[in-house]
Amino acid sequence: MFFFCSSCLQSESQRDSGTGISTASGGKLPSCSGGSMSLRFSVAALCATAVALLAGPALARCSKNLVLLDTGVRVASLDGMRFAEKLSPSRATITFLGHSSFEIDTPEGVRAITDYNGLNGFGRKPDIVTMNNAHSTHYTDHPEEGITYVLPGWPSKPGETEARHNVTLKDMKVANLPTNARDWGGGAARINGNSIFTYTIGDLCIAHLGHLHHRLTPEHLEELGRIDVLMVPIDGAYTVGLPVMVEVVRQIQPKVVLPMHYWGRGQVARFEELMQDQDAAFVWPDSRTIDVAKNTLPDRLTVYVVGGNGGD
Repeated sequence: MFFFCSSCLQSESQRDSGTGISTASGGKLPSCSGGSMSLRFSVAALCATAVALLAGPALARCSKNLVLLDTGVRVASLDGMRFAEKLSPSRATITFLGHSSFEIDTPEGVRAITDYNGLNGFGRKPDIVTMNNAHSTHYTDHPEEGITYVLPGWPSKPGETEARHNVTLKDMKVANLPTNARDWGGGAARINGNSIFTYTIGDLCIAHLGHLHHRLTPEHLEELGRIDVLMVPIDGAYTVGLPVMVEVVRQIQPKVVLPMHYWGRGQVARFEELMQDQDAAFVWPDSRTIDVAKNTLPDRLTVYVVGGNGGD
């Protein structure tokens, strides 16, 4: 199944129906000069390129989110223009494998598995595996041989204070944003003990929150950038309480949410209740596999309960 929408740009602001470009005031994006539409787009593209070069690297960022112009108007980035779809197919097939593991397949045949523990998965070997947290259900010390990239989300080497990854394989880019985690024994926080991983295919950006234990800071949100699909733990206990997790969803503002890390209908019902403040639609697919495309994302925030009532 594909998700449908009339515009692909994520923003806190209103949309202009004529251009598909958002402005905080509801007006049109100001042009750099008079002249033709193609000239305005060319100038805008050059401006966007210059800003990107000046901004410097941000490992986990999928694309620019909101940019503050000198006019004080916040505008969405131009990287969601439809012509980009023809150059770089922005879609993925996502399968829920259980617990916090999803399989992500790209148009060029790259396969990634999130929260790889050596147990969840089927079919051919993945090319990339991410492991957000050093807990037995979220990682393994013995990954299958021949996986191109095995990416732990915590400091795993002597002298490391945080894990940092930024890898590209064909049409998939994977990066991470370290966050803190609680100590399992109830002690001090494990600094940078968790990672939010991002998976970028063309202009489509997917993020997996991992074992998140706190709200996100403005710096976290800036580094993440614009997220289209968000994989969210909804257990309400081992990660953060559901009210806080709902706040995190509001902070990130994805178009699609995929719940994970839950064990029954009650947790889904509670999450659904709390998400009504964000006018979220809940959909219960017949399959654990869904197809997501950048140019057909829903206008309304939509939660696809691919794990059904049981989750795990």
